[in-house]
Amino acid sequence: MTVESTPAALRLGVNIDHVATIRNARGGRHPDPLRAAHLAVAAGADGITAHLREDRRHISDRDISRLKSELTRPLNLEMAATDEMLAIALRHVPNACCLVPERREERTTEGGLDVSGAGPSLGRIVGRLREAGIRVSLFIEPDPAAIEASTRLGADIVELHTGAYCERALDDDAAGVAREAARIARAATLAAGHGLEVHAGHGLTYNTVAAVARMPEIVELNIGHFLIGEAIFGGLDAAVRRMRALMDEARQQCRADARRRQG
Repeated sequence: MTVESTPAALRLGVNIDHVATIRNARGGRHPDPLRAAHLAVAAGADGITAHLREDRRHISDRDISRLKSELTRPLNLEMAATDEMLAIALRHVPNACCLVPERREERTTEGGLDVSGAGPSLGRIVGRLREAGIRVSLFIEPDPAAIEASTRLGADIVELHTGAYCERALDDDAAGVAREAARIARAATLAAGHGLEVHAGHGLTYNTVAAVARMPEIVELNIGHFLIGEAIFGGLDAAVRRMRALMDEARQQCRADARRRQG
């Protein structure tokens, strides 16, 4: 059975970092990221993503401990490819680690990991994580060279950076949206052909998720900041449920398109 004939179910990973951002703005323990994780799962999330930054600007070490011990869904730990973060990952053994670029002065992750120019330390960290039974994801640009390098490094997963696509949508740049969506689709096909599991994320909203969710090779979307922002106005449950419904509708359309192509 081909990917085209039977597109896989599409998973939603909810990133709870910015619940911790709000908590940390005042200190204390409210709002609690673990509570947000439980609410997201109840509303339809298939997994929870948390980025433990080197400066601990949002998620804390204690958050990771609690998430790992109490979650009923897979935990995806986003982290820089450093020895400090490797030690933390090996101590907690999340289901997956997504290695991302990180600069202290950035507000959010600004692009994909430079896997093509990476030195031997990245390969060493990928190897150590996999030896511990942790699935390794590399957050990359939707670029053929990055996919080839990810394959050589032994990654299990690539998460395609959707930031440029979402930025073109915010600018009402229809040609740019089409160009970036096609770039993501080509990268997803190439990555799947290399045996990599394909995820995508960064900046996705209600208005931009459908086109990515219709790409049959992509099996997981990781969405955070937008959902937490929407939760301020209508609650996290409603925000996750709406995103889940839009993803499912797009995936059903993907399956219908595949059936039509088969005749």
